[in-house]
Amino acid sequence: MKRSGTDRSTGRACYHDQLLKAIGRHLPHRGLPLISDDRRVRWTDRLLVIAAILMSWCAAAAQQDALDEAREAVVAMYPSRRRPGRTLTGFLAGLVDRTARVLVIVVRALRQASQEAAGPYWRVGLWVLLSVDGSRVECPRTAANEAAFGCGGKKKTTPQQWVTTLFHVATGLIWDWRRGRADAAERTHLREMLVGLPDRTMLLADAGFTGFELLRSVLAGGHQFIVRVGSNVRLLRKLGYALKEHDGIVYLWPQDQRDGEPLILRLVVINDGRRAVYLLTSVLDEKLLSDREIASMYALRWDIEVMYRSLKQTMGKRKMRSDAPEQARVELDWAMVGLWLLGLMAVEQIGQAGYLPGCWSVAKALRAVRQAMRRPGAVTTGGGLFSQLSRAIKDRYVRHGAKAARNWPRKKTERPPGAPKIRMAKRAEIRKAQRLFAEKAANLLVA
Repeated sequence: MKRSGTDRSTGRACYHDQLLKAIGRHLPHRGLPLISDDRRVRWTDRLLVIAAILMSWCAAAAQQDALDEAREAVVAMYPSRRRPGRTLTGFLAGLVDRTARVLVIVVRALRQASQEAAGPYWRVGLWVLLSVDGSRVECPRTAANEAAFGCGGKKKTTPQQWVTTLFHVATGLIWDWRRGRADAAERTHLREMLVGLPDRTMLLADAGFTGFELLRSVLAGGHQFIVRVGSNVRLLRKLGYALKEHDGIVYLWPQDQRDGEPLILRLVVINDGRRAVYLLTSVLDEKLLSDREIASMYALRWDIEVMYRSLKQTMGKRKMRSDAPEQARVELDWAMVGLWLLGLMAVEQIGQAGYLPGCWSVAKALRAVRQAMRRPGAVTTGGGLFSQLSRAIKDRYVRHGAKAARNWPRKKTERPPGAPKIRMAKRAEIRKAQRLFAEKAANLLVA
C-alpha cells in the first residue's frame, strides 16, 4: 500500500515529507535524475545522493546500520518509486563510481543556495569573508588505508585524511574543501580552490598560509587577505617600492623571489589578551580597512575551528567508517556535504524566524533531522521539522567564570607563532627594487 506525504485522516504533514522538502530545496533539479532508463540501476543519482547525505547524519557506528536507516527514510520519501538495493556493497560501489561526477553538480547548487540564504550578510563591507584552515580525520587502521593515507600525527595513530576547508564566516556554511593524504599541503589545497572564490573575497588565514607564491596568487585573482605571521616570516621596511609609505607598510620579498616584484603589505599588531598577534593584510589603505576592523575580522576565523569540532564531535566524523581508501574518500566528501546542507536547512529557517544566519546550532539542527529520519512515516508534532529547525540556534548564555578544562592526554600543546623577523632594507635591495619599479612603469606605458 502506497503512503502519501500527508496523513489523509488529519491532513497533517509527515516527517518524511518535510525532510524531503528541506533537502530538495537545495539540491539541483537538473543533473540528478530520480529515474534511470536502465532497469538494472536500483540506486539512481538522486536516491544515491540523498542516501549518502542521510548516512552522514546517522549516529550508527556501523555502515550497514547507517545505510539501513537512510534507505528506510529514502523509501518513505519516494513510496511510488522502485525500491533501492539493500546491500552495502552495491551502494558503496555506486557511490565510489559516481561521486566525482555528481559532486560537481551538488556543490554548484549548494554555493548558489548559500549566497541566497546569506542575503544581506553575504558580504561584510566590501568583501566576502572566507576563512581557511585544515584538519585531520582518522580512518580505520587497515593496511590499505595506511598505504593510501599514511599517518601525519603522533606515533601509533591511525591512518588519516587531511581536509582543507573554505568557510563563509557570516553564515557558518562551508564553501569548498579539498582532501588528501595525512601529510598533504594545505597551501596546495588552497591554491586549487582559488579558482572557485567569490568575487572580492577576503581570506582569513592562520600562520600556515604565508607562502609568497600563494599570497601573490590570491592577489592576482582580485582578492585580499588577512593572514597571521610568525617567526618563520622575514619582512622588510623602507624598501621604497610603495609610492607612499607609512609606519605599517612592510614588504614580503624572499631571496628566491628577487627577480620579481615584492609584495607590499600592511602589518597590524593586536593583542588577544595573552600575547601579541601579528597580522599581514593586502589592504594598505586604513580608510578602507582600519586596524580595529582587521582585528574583528580575524577573530571570526575561529568559527572554522568550531566547524571542525562540529564535524568530528557533534556529527561523529572524527573517524570514518570505511575500511577501503576509495570508500573512505567519498565518505569524507559526503560528510562535508551533509554538514553544509544541514547548515543551509537551518539558516533558511532561522532567517525566517528573524535570527542572524551565523547563529545556527549544529547540534540542534542535527537532532531535528535525526528525529525526522527515525520517524519517516509518522505525522509531525509540535510544528514538525521546519519548526524545530527554526529554533536551532546557539545558546546565548554568558559565561561568568573561567572555563574549566582538564589536561587531556591528546590535547594539542602547539606553541603559538612568534613575532616575524623585520629589518630595514639594505641599499642594494632598495636599488634593485627601484629598477624593478622602473621596468614595471615602462611596461605599463608601452601597453
